Amino acid sequence: MNRFTSAFTATALAMLAALFLSAQSVSAQDASAVDTSDVPEMTLGNPDAEVTVIEYASFTCPHCASFHAGAFKDLKKEFIDTGKIKFVYREVFFDRQGLWAAIVARCGEGAENRYFGIADMIYENQRVWARQEDPAAIVDSLRRFGKTAGLTDAQLDQCLTDAEGAQKLYARYLQQAEEDGVTSTPTFIIDGNRHSNMAYADMADLINAALGE
Repeated sequence: MNRFTSAFTATALAMLAALFLSAQSVSAQDASAVDTSDVPEMTLGNPDAEVTVIEYASFTCPHCASFHAGAFKDLKKEFIDTGKIKFVYREVFFDRQGLWAAIVARCGEGAENRYFGIADMIYENQRVWARQEDPAAIVDSLRRFGKTAGLTDAQLDQCLTDAEGAQKLYARYLQQAEEDGVTSTPTFIIDGNRHSNMAYADMADLINAALGE
């Protein structure tokens, strides 16, 4: 990490840490007044599918990482890539590291095309970056994931200092979690019904039932 990057990271960390602490004090009712219509949903699969599966997850949640290392691959192969369902991924922010990870994953124009690739790197390396004690080292690790996906330092600098964007992202999380009654991760909304973490076989049965198969 060069001197410029170190100085920038310190500045960005101070801002993002303060932002997260401030955001935590915002109630769902307050968040409902924030216009988050320009915060894109991150989706895979058939946008016109009759069945939608929504995953609420935190990038720092070990159970979420386990889901993406195993069951998600089966879900993608059997239901997403075949166009049987629309899959929606929604971030949950229990800590500032998860917020930073989401900011990097969503960074830059055309983020929808990079998002799940960056998310895969974040989850695959969660045991390393999320356990680092130095916040600057955590952000540096997340920046490397972004750069691997093609983002530039300038793009990452802009995203990590976009206070308004981060506030909208956090408000969107509060709005959606309140609407769907989400209090833990991972939580799945399958065809409108909320479910906690489960074995993939049970999830597949629920989806097939919703599909009428």
